[in-house]
Amino acid sequence: MIKRSETMPIGSGLPWPEVLRQLPFNAEGLLPAIAQQHDSGEVLMLAWMNREALLETLATGQVCYGARSRSRLWRKGETSGNRQQLKELRLDCDGDALLLLVNQFGPACHTARRSCFYNAVRGNRVEVISAPIMSRPRFVYHDGIKIPFINK
Repeated sequence: MIKRSETMPIGSGLPWPEVLRQLPFNAEGLLPAIAQQHDSGEVLMLAWMNREALLETLATGQVCYGARSRSRLWRKGETSGNRQQLKELRLDCDGDALLLLVNQFGPACHTARRSCFYNAVRGNRVEVISAPIMSRPRFVYHDGIKIPFINK
């Protein structure tokens, strides 16, 4: 269905219910979802969305993921307060990946960094390129579990 948009002029559209029905969720019922800061273009994180999380996100404007490691929906920021407000949802050309343009409140990463992409391959090593944005966070959240933050 989404392939039809390849030849459509700007401003044309497809019916969302039909597109949603035909999204190619994987065997676990998930699609990859990239969160990007809407005004700067900074890539914040990669997570997964199932149909329920996608519909809730669109209905509430607050990003919700269908985490692979949890048996329930993960409402970004529900425990940490570091939520994501959806500005726009986009589909890639095949409809098999989602791009969430968001307004990020606080760090996106469970390590208290702005972005989960803080490791860069530079030559023959992986270099840490950003520090936590919270100077001394007491806790971080991983898989919905509050754990003490240890900054070595």
